[in-house]
Amino acid sequence: MIFELENSINQPVFLSKNKGVELFIKREDRIHPFVSGNKYRKLKYNLIEAKKKDFKTLLTFGGAYSNHIAAVASAGKTFGFKTIGVIRGEELNDKVNTNTTLKFAKECGMHFKFVSREDYRNKTEKTFISNLEKEYGAFYLIPEGGTNPLAIKGCEEILTDDDNGFDYICAAVGTGGTISGLINCSKPSQQVLGFSALKGEFLQQDISKFVMKTNWKIITDYHFGGYAKINEALVSFINQFKSDFEIPLDPIYTGKMMFGVFDLIEKGFFPNGSRILAIHTGGLQGVAGMNVILKKKNLLLIE
Repeated sequence: MIFELENSINQPVFLSKNKGVELFIKREDRIHPFVSGNKYRKLKYNLIEAKKKDFKTLLTFGGAYSNHIAAVASAGKTFGFKTIGVIRGEELNDKVNTNTTLKFAKECGMHFKFVSREDYRNKTEKTFISNLEKEYGAFYLIPEGGTNPLAIKGCEEILTDDDNGFDYICAAVGTGGTISGLINCSKPSQQVLGFSALKGEFLQQDISKFVMKTNWKIITDYHFGGYAKINEALVSFINQFKSDFEIPLDPIYTGKMMFGVFDLIEKGFFPNGSRILAIHTGGLQGVAGMNVILKKKNLLLIE
């Protein structure tokens, strides 16, 4: 129950002599074309558990451009699961074939249930789940974003012995599962920095449920207004980063994280001599959808 993976490498980005730091990026986006980065890590042990318990169907939740929805659909197709995606927004029912993420998931065989944003807020309630079971029968439930104890177990495999020499581990944060795994497998000498892609202070409490260590911090200065909110400064940074280092970034997570890392380097946040490892958590399938939105607004596109 494991994909054929490409190697995840630590790619050097630059040595900043004037700031005295080295920056590397772990290319988790390279390990699989559709279930890349943290999505592979989060799904790995959940898929093993679903097979072990003889479930035939996976059910999960997500929005219009969800990397998680695309990954679950692809994984289900690969390993013979039926997949159901509960999608936030009833209006999307008529836009499946024009939405790049939903179209891909549909082509992988995913069945959609579109619900209102109000109903979607109840997705963790027992009554809501019970009604889904009455409608679809037995299914293996994977939460929105994929974060649960098995997902964190998978994310604990991101860092290897080769990464022990880094002083800082940096990652984008959505639901908190990836950074929880990174914290759990980090060394006491390492500081784990999470760059929140969302507004709000709730992440601190959510992550604390899964970790015992204290060598971590959530940085909330680079969410650009909230989840899926971007501006031309971020798009310009993403395009320049790709031009300079031949590494694509996504605008929801990794683009914001790397923007934050570069800004902190310039501000002297990292002590002289620091070695920084930034985790590329994938999410590149969302670029096409974001460009549709940017084009409608006559804004700069992501290259």
